[in-house]
Amino acid sequence: MNIVSTADLRRTYGEGETAVHALAGVTLSFPAAQFTAIMGPSGSGKSTLMHLLAGLDKPTSGSVVVDGQELAGLGDSGLTALRRDRLGFVFQAFNLVPVLTAEENIKLPLTLAGRQVDQAWFDTLVDTVGLRDRLSHRPSELSGGQQQRVAVARALVHRPAVLFADEPTGNLDSQSSEEVLNLLRQAVDEFDQTVIMVTHEAAAAAVADRIVILRDGVVVHDGEGTDAEGVLDLMKAVG
Repeated sequence: MNIVSTADLRRTYGEGETAVHALAGVTLSFPAAQFTAIMGPSGSGKSTLMHLLAGLDKPTSGSVVVDGQELAGLGDSGLTALRRDRLGFVFQAFNLVPVLTAEENIKLPLTLAGRQVDQAWFDTLVDTVGLRDRLSHRPSELSGGQQQRVAVARALVHRPAVLFADEPTGNLDSQSSEEVLNLLRQAVDEFDQTVIMVTHEAAAAAVADRIVILRDGVVVHDGEGTDAEGVLDLMKAVG
């Protein structure tokens, strides 16, 4: 079962001779419980693709289907509800609310949606991310790695159909990066979560089941995951 799919997805900025074709016809599908890394050089279209998949931007043409819903058929309120209820997000900048504790930040998607907290699931997540003794701390009292682990728990607390991770290790040291990537891997393996991650780091991509590489707005590689050295070789091969 595909959680996310696209058909001939195109995104053009500007018009005429100055038009930039950020995506030039991308057709992909993302099955449930799979970890996909999206890679490519700067300007390849990977961030544009992520924004279109998550309904944060609208395509010039083509379609995006998320959790059975064609995004083009949703108005602003429908898109907002979809993002709130069915999508999880982890960003390079942790995007935690400074005045809230770690516990309140994790529960924020449920608070905003007016939904009850599933305490057993919350406890499972807290123990998985290893933050039981940090729940009463605010973001300023946490390390970068701890903040990103809070962000991962927040992204999973409402059991989304898909978790989007945009350069989730970009602001972290190597040990914290490894911890966060292991969490995302665990979410796929133990919680059957679907994860789509944009990254430029070979070590991060090596954790994924599948690697998609974009260049100039088109897919130039779509295949099984490999180790970090293999990822670097792939990137060189596709230019």
